[in-house]
Amino acid sequence: MVASKATGAPATASPGTPSKPPSSPDPPKTFASLGLCPELVSTCEAMGYKAPTDIQSASIPHALEGRDIIGLAQTGSGKTAAFALPILHALLSTEGKPPAPFALVVSPTRELAFQIHEQFEALGAKIGARSIAIAGGVDHMAQAVALAKRPHVIVATPGRLVDHLENTKGFSLRTVKFLVLDEADRILTMDFEKELEKIVTALPHDRSSYLFSATMTSKVKKLQRASLKDPVKVEVSDKYSTVDTLVQNYVFIPEKYKDCYLVFLLSEFAGNSAIIFVDTQRHAQRIAVMLRSLGFGAVCIHGGMAQPKRLAALTKFKAGERTILVATDVASRGLDIPRVDLVMNYDIPNNGKDYVHRVGRTARAGRAGRALNLVSQYDLHNYRDVEELIGKKLDAYPLEESTVLMMLERVGEAQRIAVAELRELDEKRRGRKGGKRRGQALDDENALLTEAVGADTASYLEERTRHSGSRGQKRRRKVRS
Repeated sequence: MVASKATGAPATASPGTPSKPPSSPDPPKTFASLGLCPELVSTCEAMGYKAPTDIQSASIPHALEGRDIIGLAQTGSGKTAAFALPILHALLSTEGKPPAPFALVVSPTRELAFQIHEQFEALGAKIGARSIAIAGGVDHMAQAVALAKRPHVIVATPGRLVDHLENTKGFSLRTVKFLVLDEADRILTMDFEKELEKIVTALPHDRSSYLFSATMTSKVKKLQRASLKDPVKVEVSDKYSTVDTLVQNYVFIPEKYKDCYLVFLLSEFAGNSAIIFVDTQRHAQRIAVMLRSLGFGAVCIHGGMAQPKRLAALTKFKAGERTILVATDVASRGLDIPRVDLVMNYDIPNNGKDYVHRVGRTARAGRAGRALNLVSQYDLHNYRDVEELIGKKLDAYPLEESTVLMMLERVGEAQRIAVAELRELDEKRRGRKGGKRRGQALDDENALLTEAVGADTASYLEERTRHSGSRGQKRRRKVRS
């Protein structure tokens, strides 16, 4: 049975038009006034949620009325709680034993799936809600066993979910009462249309559906027509923009000094948590090792890393064990890391919308944050596109080049160490072509990028670099023999 409907005011928005909170001209200021049950209100308070965000205020009352919802909101707006809280409210309001699985959340990426799962676990802890994340990179059989335990909420990526629907005996979605398509525009951009069709076909018609997206593309509209019934459209941002609590600056620099400026700025913001976005896996690897050799607590994630290693790096960063995360765009959408003070764009993205998603990792849910953009002579075109999209000209961050370049020699040595380390890892991969699989070599690389950082990091790397040539020669002789 769908959620209790006793608390929300009648929906006032017409289908397909932006809605306002239904109960009054002003949005409700507390989670209790949204109509949520006392257990969830208490949980929100315990988790430090002081007041509902705009998307939560606008969508939760409609959800409690049993309406299907299209939610359009900028990143960092609190979308996950906007759909998780009504689902948990309905779960608690169900008479007798609730069916399982009770809700399905479809996510475009593994990282986002695990993030949503964690939020369901936290929000549902007091009411005994059980959640599971189903994504690639994790043992299929272990997931099948977990699914057999009938969790209340399944958070899944499309490909792995279809795999279980087709190959896991006894697994079905026939009991699902709630479907959530999160980051729907990105799901469709990643060509999961066929998988989504199979998933929707496997679901019962008698369900509530929520579709959340950053943009309303033609593909999203088509998906909406296929999966939602008479939806209310909730839109808290009608264009790509950045939040008011985000301070944004640029630094115009020569490309050859970009690493030096990066290190100087990180030193200026020492003690703050930072995500550095780069455009390639190789950049992510090199910069992570370079920063570690300089004593920074840096970890790295990119699409080529094994899933357990990616999650381990994210866990260290989220827990505060490491203060710097170097990432490709695999991490730029959906991840709700509690405290990110600074986002640095080492490489300016070639898509202005990706910029908005990147900087959305900071200044989330009303908190303050800063974004710094390292703009070289090769980034000007992309940077102008960014300013045009967000509708504002950014101020330059004040720096004295002569002061920055005092670090040039030290940074240059760290660059050489990083290049030597990555060269050695390349040799390991080549040496394993006839033996161990490539994944083992990648694990060696991942281990390097997630090793503990201590006072002896620089000397450790220097020692390995000093002997890398001789080890490489011995390795090649062994392979040939």
